[in-house]
Amino acid sequence: MRLVIKLFIIILALAGGVYLYPRLAGSGKAEAKKDDAPVPILTAKAEVRNLDIVVDLVGRGEAYESVSLKARVDGQVQAVTFREGQAVRAGDVLLRLDPADFNARLRQAEATLARDQALLAKARADVTRYQALRDQGFVSAEKLADLNAAQAAAEATVQADRATVELARLQLSYTTVRAPIAGVVGARLVFPGTAVKTNDTVLAVVNRVQPLLVGFALPERHVGPLRAAMARGPVTASVSTPETPERAVAAAVHFIDNAVDPGTGTLLVKARLDNRDERLAAGQYLRVELVLDTLKDAVTVPAEAIQQGPKGSSVYVVTADNGIAIKPVKIVAERAGRVALTGVPAGATVVTDGHLRLTPKSKVKIKQAVTK
Repeated sequence: MRLVIKLFIIILALAGGVYLYPRLAGSGKAEAKKDDAPVPILTAKAEVRNLDIVVDLVGRGEAYESVSLKARVDGQVQAVTFREGQAVRAGDVLLRLDPADFNARLRQAEATLARDQALLAKARADVTRYQALRDQGFVSAEKLADLNAAQAAAEATVQADRATVELARLQLSYTTVRAPIAGVVGARLVFPGTAVKTNDTVLAVVNRVQPLLVGFALPERHVGPLRAAMARGPVTASVSTPETPERAVAAAVHFIDNAVDPGTGTLLVKARLDNRDERLAAGQYLRVELVLDTLKDAVTVPAEAIQQGPKGSSVYVVTADNGIAIKPVKIVAERAGRVALTGVPAGATVVTDGHLRLTPKSKVKIKQAVTK
């Protein structure tokens, strides 16, 4: 009985093998055929171009000149004549302090001067008269000397009075506060009736924003290339707002600080732009693109062609027989979606999409050539 069961099982196994073998063999051939099918890819040409070496930075607008106006005399605000945000010219009246006290001081000083000038005139007349009497021998030399001394004292007093008058007139002029520079005046900080003290109370702030400065922190590794670029000629930065990068304006680098901040490892750099339309403001957050150099006739490929692996960067190059060659490359610079590199010749066809399905033995089918 056991022998019969074993024979039955053997017969079933042979029958199953005869049934499944052709099907499994066909499946293997189909899989092999599938593996040999060309992989569809997108490609682009390695082209020779000039590529700018650019550093992307964050900057802040700075007023070219900024003046905080303070009272030069104690007093009380009589009138505020400017509007907040008004564009002003040098010499425009911004505020007036109550001048009554200073007018009285000026009149008092002028009266004292007039009195002492009269005394000086009398002293001079006395000297002239007594000099004639001395020549005739009617007056002693000591008397004439006293009169000369009195005249000299009167002249000194008049000079002091004139200085007092000038000081009073100057203090009276300080009651009218004028814009020292052309620019834009800020918010109102005082109002009529506000008591102010000398060099203590800020009355207004005037910023000159034409031209405008843009300050930014440059990483110390770029300091050397920047100085080298400035030695070759003017260096220009492209400045824009984060919201409108397409409206960038040129700004000339004109200041490099004399020391690197050890806390941040950066160096303060400033660029200057005209800002004639006053589109940019002091304190505004800005994007800065600093061009340090230009690579001439560099071999470039689209950034999508670069693949990163354990051994570094590489590029998939399509061979003449529609195969794939993996080329290790060294990236020199990257800008605007193009990468300058070494390790790939100009004119080579590189893969920009479809890398995941490729192996060194893959055959490829180019679906589309990408032009960038």
